[in-house]
Amino acid sequence: MPKIHRIETFIVTIPRDTPYLGPLKPGEVVNERGYLVRKANRTIYPTQDRSVLVKVTTASGAVGWGETYGLTAPKVIGALVDDLIEPLLRGRDPRDVQVIWEDLYDILRVRGYQGGFWLDALAAVDIALWDLCGKLAGLPLRKLLGGERRSSVPAYVSGLPRATIAEKVELARDFVDRGFTAIKIAAAVSADGVEAELAALREGLGPKVRLFIDFHWMYSAGEAASLIRWLERYDLGLAEAPCRPEDVEGLADVARQVAVPVAAGEEWRTVFDARPRLAARAVSIIQPEMGHTGVTQFMRMAQLAQAHHVHTMPHATIGLGIFMAASLQASSSILDLPFHEYQHSIYDRNAAFVTGQPACHAGAFDLPQGPGLGVEPAEDLWRYAIKI
Repeated sequence: MPKIHRIETFIVTIPRDTPYLGPLKPGEVVNERGYLVRKANRTIYPTQDRSVLVKVTTASGAVGWGETYGLTAPKVIGALVDDLIEPLLRGRDPRDVQVIWEDLYDILRVRGYQGGFWLDALAAVDIALWDLCGKLAGLPLRKLLGGERRSSVPAYVSGLPRATIAEKVELARDFVDRGFTAIKIAAAVSADGVEAELAALREGLGPKVRLFIDFHWMYSAGEAASLIRWLERYDLGLAEAPCRPEDVEGLADVARQVAVPVAAGEEWRTVFDARPRLAARAVSIIQPEMGHTGVTQFMRMAQLAQAHHVHTMPHATIGLGIFMAASLQASSSILDLPFHEYQHSIYDRNAAFVTGQPACHAGAFDLPQGPGLGVEPAEDLWRYAIKI
């Protein structure tokens, strides 16, 4: 029987010239720790791409890789793994992966740790254990999650990180020429306003391209509903995160008042986050983020969404490609999945750091090949890694 022997964590920091979501806006500054707060959505970001890798090794030497966000205070993940998770999992069978997730969730639920860093640490370990399950079985992860429903995963382009609207339209045209049919813009960095940007894109790209907006929780429910109704004239195809994530009733109010499908879920960690929003009919699309959910909760959310006749369109932003591979593996097996997010400004530049990373071209991701996740950290990645 395989047994978990060791769990290690690594912070990986990859420099970038332009911060995530684009150049700094007036009033935005980088502090001494390398963080900036985007004034539009009041959210903190590092100026570099940063992630936390988790390596689970069995007594026989088999290795599984996982990943979670390391955007802020990444050493916290390492402390949780070293102090709590590794001692509890040492000697356990990695194939008991869903049982392990539930055991780890239970140990801190009455302490109030039902989200945040604790669930991120669980997500990374969960991904690594699923990777091990696939490797031990000699099968791609998707074969363990119900089977391969699609041989490629449709992708929408996420973000147009350029300084002017004209440059954004030019970048969008390039993607459309390469076969992509849907593009999402970020309201938090829309310096000239989302309407001006959306109008220019609609005029420049024509009627067939689907246009989405991520509102980054910037508005009250009433403000969001009013704005979205106004923007419907541009054939808006998706309104993401229109109001603050804790405002479930407000999100449901927005969904009832607009004709545009409302999407949310990138900050959710468990099916317990998804359930009340689905029950309230607050969303038409859920956006589970593998770096926060891990495979176990990702699949449970997608299955619950399916039972509510709601689409799943996975979220994917700042990562090295390990949790992205897990997301693509899982997405291959989900029934109702129109698109997966393609964060090109990160995914493409980090391809050199992951062996086996599938290409995204002609509007779709290829699937990772090989057992487990089908990807591994590349040798070049370790130049940027520090063991926690």
